[in-house]
This record gives sequence, structure tokens and C-alpha cells, in this order.
Amino acid sequence: MHADRRPFLIGRNAIQAALRGFFAREDFIEVDTAVLQISPGNEAHLHAFATEALTTDGQKAPFYLHTSPEFACKKLLAAGEERISCFAHVYRNRERGPLHHPEFTMLEWYRAGESYESLMMDCVRLLALAAETVKTPVLAYRGGESDPFAGPERITVAEAFERHAGIDLLASVAADGSTDREHLAAELRRVGMRVADDDGWADLFSRVLVEKIEPHLGFGRITILDEYPVSEAALARPSAREPRVAERFELYACGVELANGFGELTNAGEQRRRFEIEMAEKARIYGETYPIDEDFLAALSLVPEASGIALGFDRLVMLATGASRIDQVLWAPVAEYGR
Repeated sequence: MHADRRPFLIGRNAIQAALRGFFAREDFIEVDTAVLQISPGNEAHLHAFATEALTTDGQKAPFYLHTSPEFACKKLLAAGEERISCFAHVYRNRERGPLHHPEFTMLEWYRAGESYESLMMDCVRLLALAAETVKTPVLAYRGGESDPFAGPERITVAEAFERHAGIDLLASVAADGSTDREHLAAELRRVGMRVADDDGWADLFSRVLVEKIEPHLGFGRITILDEYPVSEAALARPSAREPRVAERFELYACGVELANGFGELTNAGEQRRRFEIEMAEKARIYGETYPIDEDFLAALSLVPEASGIALGFDRLVMLATGASRIDQVLWAPVAEYGR
């Protein structure tokens, strides 16, 4: 099994070295953040691995394996770093499949004082660099191909909903960012999509995105899916141009989501409000919540205007080397479990 995987793994190492070179040339500082965190993140559908630390006298303190180095990286921005990159092993529970692994490598980078459009250009250059490094003309997955050397398609989420699902998404979003579940549900029924009684607006949004839109993204050339509704903004700031949407984009190739980028939100009060909404939804669906990292919220007031992005490094390696499963590009995959 290792011999079959080894060409992918050698390609992985070459791509990682090339990307490290890119960031070094761009004057980034590579940082290494702690895996153990007070909070693993506060998104409703994000699941963490819990653990605990013991003091010398046996007292217990709860910790989590981080799902992203994001909180730690933004604390470093607050401390004065301006360009940082990080190859981080991260951990997500309830995730395993051809594109998912409980432990994987996330590449994050941040640019203080620069817009999130700068991250889009970074992505274009990095995907081309990955392809050049392993000498492939295309990124490929399950018979689909994407030319990393062609100019990317940039489309808003609202445009994608109209084009691929025939739904006017922003008609269900008010000027203050609040959402109208019944309006969006009626739109899904109109186009013949399933609506469950307990579906919230976010559930309906995700269903259209997964079933109708993602299968069309990143074929022939890379797609940048931009301007997510502000209710789906996570840690991104609202757009100055259109208050119903946020400075958030995702990058796709061959129908595979590769990266998630933000113009960073630095309003601690708004970020706390979003975290509380997400944790209430998590409690409703899964019966659990995660603590809020108060140090992170305190640091936000010191974070300059910045942009940041997380890229699934293993997925990029898959598409560049032609691997069909994520475990083919991991040197030592996590043992199978739950069977």
C-alpha cells in the first residue's frame, strides 16, 4: 500500500517546499501554533476532539485539539505580526471520507493592511505553482479537470444561486443581514427541492449550495465563489458595498472546495454575537456547545485591518497529483475506526 502511495507523497513534499518558498519570497513569517486550545472554534457544524490537561496535583482542565490555527494566528496579528503563514495539523471530528480526514494539514496565511482580493491572487499563484512543481497541466479529480494556469472565474453566491438553482437568494436577506426562512423555503419548493419542517435558513442555504451549485464550480478553470450572505460570514466582515453580504470567498477546483478566505472581522461585539448564535444552533442540533475564547475576543480590538485564508493543503495535493482519496496523500493516515 505504501509503494502505491509513495509517488503522491513525494509530490506532497515537493509542493509543500514550493509553497514555503513562495511565502518566504513574499516576506511571510512562518509560525507554529499550539494544538491545545481553550476553544476549538464556534461554528455550529464544526466538531472537535476534546481532551483534558492535568496539573501536578491532578486537577483537571478541559482543552480541545484545534480545528484551525485561526484564533492563534489572529492573536499574533494583534501582537504586531503583519504577514504570517502556518502549515498546521488540525483535527475535526465526525469527518472521514474521500475528501475528509480526522487529522489533516491546513495552510493558513494572513496579510495585515491588505484586502481579501489579495488572497484571491495568492490562490491563483499557489495553484499554478503546485501544478508546475509536479509537472501537471491540470488539476484533476474524479474525471473532472481544472486549468490552474487559466484566469479564474469569479462569481458571487447570489449570482451562483440564480444561475444554477434559479433562486433569488438575496430576496430572503434583509438590509440588516437577518434572513427570511419562509421565503427561501418557498423558493426551494418552487424549484422542486426538499424542505424539512425543522430546516432553518442556513440549512436551506447549505442544501442549495451542496446540491445545485458546488457540482458546477471549478471545472475548466478555477472558481472563486464570493460574497457570502452576512449570516454565513463566520469571522468575515460585512461588505462596504452591500450590507447583506460579507467579504468571504471560497475557492473551488473540480467541484472541490479548496480554501475559505475573509476580510477579517475585528468588531469583538459582533463576533461574540455570531459565536453565541452559532453555539445556540449547535446546542439545538447536537446538544453540546464549545466555550468562547475570551482572549481571542479581547485581541480583536488590536487586530489591524487584515485578510486571512485557510487552504486544505491535502486536497490541493490530491488534485495536483491525481490522487482519488485524501489518505493517499497522507504519510501516516489515522487508523480506521467505527467499523
